[in-house]
Amino acid sequence: MEKEKLNYFREILTERLQEILAEAEKTVSGMTTTNESFPDPTDRASLESERNFMLRIRDRERKLLSKIRSALERIDSGEFGICEGCGDEIGNERLEARPVTTYCISCKKKQEDVEKAGGM
Repeated sequence: MEKEKLNYFREILTERLQEILAEAEKTVSGMTTTNESFPDPTDRASLESERNFMLRIRDRERKLLSKIRSALERIDSGEFGICEGCGDEIGNERLEARPVTTYCISCKKKQEDVEKAGGM
């Protein structure tokens, strides 16, 4: 892959990494500085529900952080954009849609078909 294109993907991935880390910091500080007291159990339950939802989102983002870091490592090692399944180049359209991907569209489809069939 061209150096210019690699730099483009590095910039996208780095930006997303920074966004996720900033949001995580906001969540942590918001949850630790809140000293709310709710006499109404319904209000308390709503707060807990919102917190649980936010923590689920952050957990998904934590997993995405790992994939982003891995993609940045692949850029540095020269393996970015190469399918782990077949070894062919991953199409630019697929990388644009999901820069952390490690499979070309046909290998990913095969993987999903196997999962649907209960093979994994």
